Amino acid sequence: MKSILEVRDLSISFGGLRAVDHFRLTLGEGELVGLIGPNGAGKTTVFNMLTGIYRPTSGRILFRGRRDEEPRDITELKPHQITSRGIARTFQNIRLLKGRSVLENVLIAYHYRVPYSLLDAVLRTGRYYRGERALVDEAMEFLSIFGIEGKARELAQNLPYGEQRKLEIVRALATHPVLLLLDEPAAGMNPKETRALMDLIRFIRERFSLTILLIEHDMSLVMNVCERIVVLDYGRIIAEGDPESIRRNPEVIKAYLGEEVEIA
Repeated sequence: MKSILEVRDLSISFGGLRAVDHFRLTLGEGELVGLIGPNGAGKTTVFNMLTGIYRPTSGRILFRGRRDEEPRDITELKPHQITSRGIARTFQNIRLLKGRSVLENVLIAYHYRVPYSLLDAVLRTGRYYRGERALVDEAMEFLSIFGIEGKARELAQNLPYGEQRKLEIVRALATHPVLLLLDEPAAGMNPKETRALMDLIRFIRERFSLTILLIEHDMSLVMNVCERIVVLDYGRIIAEGDPESIRRNPEVIKAYLGEEVEIA
């Protein structure tokens, strides 16, 4: 399996406190991997380093991206540069433009690759209008794939909670990533919505040929959709393996699970 992401000894400190300590991870094409651990273990901090929000204190992030055949060091890149190379993410707390329409929330994902120049936009040229129509058509196609095209003109804040989560994922997919980072996508969901999310994650990987790295506290979801799981505690990896080995790992049970988790 060809790797698309290699994280080598990634560390970060805040005011002398080591939040993540020598984190290592390799993701192969098409993998669906879970990153779990107690609150404050450093999971979201890892995501923030992978997406350029935080600058690591030490270590390297190598990413193959959508254009390069060989991995490239993206450790020093800014968030928009990392997005353009093919990494997209969602957030633990939904970050939609809630006073904007569903369609506008998807269109915002295209800001870095609009098919016209700034001058075209200012002068409202034919190229501008053709480009805008093409972007709207593509955004509507994404919404159609996820069954919410009928709500394109509704305000994002008026969507049910589960559909707001879905819209955030659609917006991330509209950047055409090869690696999707999902930060607690089941947060706030009821059991029925969580079951639907499991199916959605599987569908996304197959439909868009993505590699997915998932942070989640819902162990039923993690154990049933992830092929491999990495466990963090106090910023360090304490275990890595398939769901069966993780749920039986004494160190993981002591630090996080509390008991063995059944796999449906």
